[in-house]
Amino acid sequence: MFCFQCEQTAACKGCTGKMGVCGKKADTAELQDQLTGALIGLARAVEGRENRVTMRTDQLILEGLFTTLTNVNFDDEMFRELIARVGLEKERLAPVCSAGDYAGSGCDDYDMKKLWEADEDIRSLKSLILFGIRSVAAYAYHAAVLGYCDAEVQRFFYKALSAIGRDDFGMEELLPIVLEVGEVNLKCMAMLDEANTKTFGHPEPAEVSLTVEKGPFIVITGHDLYDLKCLLEQTAGKGINIYTHGEMLPAHAYPELKKYSHLKGNFGTAWQNQQKEFADIPAPVLFTTNCLMPPKASYGDRVFTTEVVSFPGLTHIGAEKDFTPVIEKALELGGFAEDQQFTGINGGDKVMTGFARNTLLSVADKVVEAVKAGAIRHFFLVGGCDGARMGRNYYTEFVKQTPADTVVLTLACGKYRFNDLELGTIGGLPRLMDIGQCNDAYSAIQIAVALAEAFGCGVNDLPLSMVLSWYEQKAVCILLTLLHLGIKNIRLGPTLPAFVSTNVLNFLVEKYGIAPITTPEEDLKAILGA
Repeated sequence: MFCFQCEQTAACKGCTGKMGVCGKKADTAELQDQLTGALIGLARAVEGRENRVTMRTDQLILEGLFTTLTNVNFDDEMFRELIARVGLEKERLAPVCSAGDYAGSGCDDYDMKKLWEADEDIRSLKSLILFGIRSVAAYAYHAAVLGYCDAEVQRFFYKALSAIGRDDFGMEELLPIVLEVGEVNLKCMAMLDEANTKTFGHPEPAEVSLTVEKGPFIVITGHDLYDLKCLLEQTAGKGINIYTHGEMLPAHAYPELKKYSHLKGNFGTAWQNQQKEFADIPAPVLFTTNCLMPPKASYGDRVFTTEVVSFPGLTHIGAEKDFTPVIEKALELGGFAEDQQFTGINGGDKVMTGFARNTLLSVADKVVEAVKAGAIRHFFLVGGCDGARMGRNYYTEFVKQTPADTVVLTLACGKYRFNDLELGTIGGLPRLMDIGQCNDAYSAIQIAVALAEAFGCGVNDLPLSMVLSWYEQKAVCILLTLLHLGIKNIRLGPTLPAFVSTNVLNFLVEKYGIAPITTPEEDLKAILGA
């Protein structure tokens, strides 16, 4: 196998051999490559036949890209099924593409070994495109579940996949497409923001308990808010409490979700701690999207999957969204006999969330006044993915050391390094404000743009610094969106992506000022000039 799409890839170079650092086996990695190659073939089949594309074609693209995102699906049978479905769809689009024999048809599958063995700069740019569109597809999938889609976003998937399969494309052709990934992702995130806010209401600040009350309960992890809504509806009145985990924490801020009184609180921390945190709880866990750890056999009988998530041996809840097996397991296990107090990694017993764009922009005048009066000196956006590699305590220490006259905005699961810290208030607002999921990066961008407009300057001229952590592809496409917007001087860690070549990195450094994190002390001194 060869895989270097996540931050924890072996030796920061790439996972090879029989198994990846994440637990993905070589056979599964090969099937993921086969599926990606088949999707490229499907994109080739669409060229000149756009009038034959249907919702089924588009849905296959979304499912296929999303399911190859890091830690979403390790089920070989599901990959074989998807590959077969892609082949049948190609045959429908272009009968010349008879199933299993595409040679010379113009829609042959792409051999991913050609990408992994390509010139390092070409491989780097194509990897940025591929890993970027996998994340855009995840966002588009979440929006589609709620009935929202965008034809321009969907068309770009075909364009990007075709470009990855073009052996005659060099840096001049590929670099604009890399930046276009960021542009299209901005449009996609805006669509998802609209889908979420129109369906569930605008997030409102909410204090979330980390205590698990006695009695039956279910833990839900991932990102999919619609899955949570379905679970809340089906458990209403059954004496079962629901606790979010990981990136589901921001669900407590949505009016249409928090109205359910049995949505009680948040259990656990970030995704990489799941095997430890889920090992002994007397309750089932529902996996909805990415940011997952392969369950251990000791508790696999109480883990359930849905959507594109699948692991061998686990019970999968299909499109009908009948969560009866999860509910029955919760009642069978019974939960804790007494309330259990859990804490964040810094010992806090509660966290705040819900400071999305609608909330912050409603008090933008107060924020601007506080800056002009000198009460707020600087803003930090400290967010992104969490992970298990050593060095991520940098983000905890960075936030701890931010001066009392600064504001820390955060989003995504990287916040679990510090979101239970008590940093006090400033200008009537908490100094630490959680904007939401990685899916809510659009909110952070809109806040920055609104502040720039209020001060009559560009985003790069604001007293705002972005200190980001990355693990998987969603962080990659958000970074590309920030670059598309021309935002500079982003600090990135804990390591730089293995798939970015020296030449591509030099380009990003020269044009956008991207820099690796160093130490909290040195970076704060460089940012604040003190």
